[in-house]
Amino acid sequence: MKQALSIASSDCSGGAGIQADLKTFAANGVYGMSVIVSVVAENTARVIGVEDISPTMIADQIDAIFEDIPVDAVKIGMLSKAPCMISVAKKIRQYAPKNVVIDPVMVAKNGYSLMDEDAVGTLIQEILPLADLLTPNIPEAEVLIQKKILTIADMQEAAKAICLMGPKAVLVKGGHRIEDVTDVLYDGKKFHHFSGHRIDTKNTHGTGCTYSSAIAANLALGTDMVESIRKAKVYVTEAIEHALELGKGCGPTNHFYKLYKQGLTQ
Repeated sequence: MKQALSIASSDCSGGAGIQADLKTFAANGVYGMSVIVSVVAENTARVIGVEDISPTMIADQIDAIFEDIPVDAVKIGMLSKAPCMISVAKKIRQYAPKNVVIDPVMVAKNGYSLMDEDAVGTLIQEILPLADLLTPNIPEAEVLIQKKILTIADMQEAAKAICLMGPKAVLVKGGHRIEDVTDVLYDGKKFHHFSGHRIDTKNTHGTGCTYSSAIAANLALGTDMVESIRKAKVYVTEAIEHALELGKGCGPTNHFYKLYKQGLTQ
């Protein structure tokens, strides 16, 4: 079995962060491991608070994984402050894993800021160059390029501009604004478009975490980048279509829909 590591925050409500990543790894057939960088007290309606793990403990967790278990892909999610970013960046450079997928989480679904504004510069300098694939949504891409994104042409321009910041490839996700939910990949040489259909639901908590983790899982399994994204988009779309009506706010996606529907095979 292939192994994937998530370096991200913990979501106690189970819909996003480490919890979503581990569910997604399992649903896509890889063994999941985790390094927790922050503990987030949140539910479907609000974020109550965030407490960061010390940079030393973050580094120790990463050492614990890499000194013992092979890592076929790494997904990096929410990194709230510069010290967390620097600790993670140092260890990723040390171990140089393959298939690093970075989801630059900045804001929760309810609008709560999950990254210090002062840390964006550190994100660009320390974290972005580590990415084999960076997966910003439109608001995150706008922060990175300091420019509004309204069309698919704008998304292409943004993906190319962000690629110049160091990632090997950039996937700008169109779910926040593009009507046909088209995502744009720039692989450093050419563009690829991944279209889908908009689903009428408020239950989209953790979709970004789920999408990036599914891509990482597919890369861990040896699938190429374009096909990994295509398969992950099918997976996350199905998870949204069958999202769970839990809580008072934005409910979580259904990571194990096929398993729940079909049951375990004998």
